[in-house]
Amino acid sequence: MESMKLGQDKTCIAVLGILAVVTFLIPLCNWIFPANSMLHFSAYTVSVLGKYLTFALLGLSLDLVWGYCGILALGHGAFFALGGYAMGMYLMRQIGTRGVYGNANLPDFMVFLNWKELPWYWIGFDHFGFAMLMVVLAPGALAFIFGYLAFRSRVTGVYLSIITQALTYALMLAFFRNEMGFGGNNGLTDCKDILGFNIQSEEVRSMLLMLSGIALISAFGICRWLVNTKLGRVVTAIRDQESRVRFLGYRVDMFKLWIFVFAAMIAGVAGALYVPQVGIINPSEFSPLNSLEIVVWVAIGGRNTLYGAIIGAVLVNYSKTMLTGLMPELWLFTLGAAFVVVTIFLPDGLVGLLRRRLQEQHA
Repeated sequence: MESMKLGQDKTCIAVLGILAVVTFLIPLCNWIFPANSMLHFSAYTVSVLGKYLTFALLGLSLDLVWGYCGILALGHGAFFALGGYAMGMYLMRQIGTRGVYGNANLPDFMVFLNWKELPWYWIGFDHFGFAMLMVVLAPGALAFIFGYLAFRSRVTGVYLSIITQALTYALMLAFFRNEMGFGGNNGLTDCKDILGFNIQSEEVRSMLLMLSGIALISAFGICRWLVNTKLGRVVTAIRDQESRVRFLGYRVDMFKLWIFVFAAMIAGVAGALYVPQVGIINPSEFSPLNSLEIVVWVAIGGRNTLYGAIIGAVLVNYSKTMLTGLMPELWLFTLGAAFVVVTIFLPDGLVGLLRRRLQEQHA
């Protein structure tokens, strides 16, 4: 047991060390060295790495709720998308008169669709602070309402998973509608500025990479502390023996609700960091397939570890980037095959395999 703990700590330290290097060293190199230097990273590399870090943050949030609480949310991507839309609404309000139609009060797509005034739910998104508040409040509120109703009704297992998937599918259909006021199937595009700085500049891209890394490291630290508290131990007990914990007098529904809402807020932050780095957010982010892919990240990396979700998210998305460029038609088959292999032969994921190897070395 001690060797396992030692191995876990070593792996955790290694993961955090790599994250720290990516978070701070790459932006620092880009700020110090000129564009023609070997130590200067391209804008594409910085953007891709930043996107991977946001995906790792999203995977971390699912591991918290699935790996430690036993809630397999097949619609977890909905919270990511809501956080992304909150950021996208702020970015759209920053375009002002530089848009295609030159209307400072309405986004271009609203002018094109003959909207006469800004919808009430867009009010306030021209302020960065309000938008950042909505980044966590919108997914948190949705998770609270859904979780309160589901957990109070003691919906568990595959039934809860299916309902979460139905939730994100319903949101996807709603956001596809032009009359919803979120850009329809095109979504929110052509983002230009954030806090007055050009979103396409190398300096802003490097800063977004750094912020994504800081958010990931901070969320990892908070989640790791959380699962080691009394709250975390009760939540883990609920995962293993929910009925027994309820008979001991604990409000199981409230514990599950707290973790579910907190994980949704983390996912919302991931979405908000993702949007300015890719420059677009559309209803496809609500797709149930996206949520299923998040589950695959965590399963491949190793759930119930936190850092396993980070490893899985980065590895799977790196593989996706490579394979979709070389053989796009094979990517889904490769992903499915990897999930089947991991489920059958590596139920604890890559981290579980690493643990066993470290145990053998210390035996």
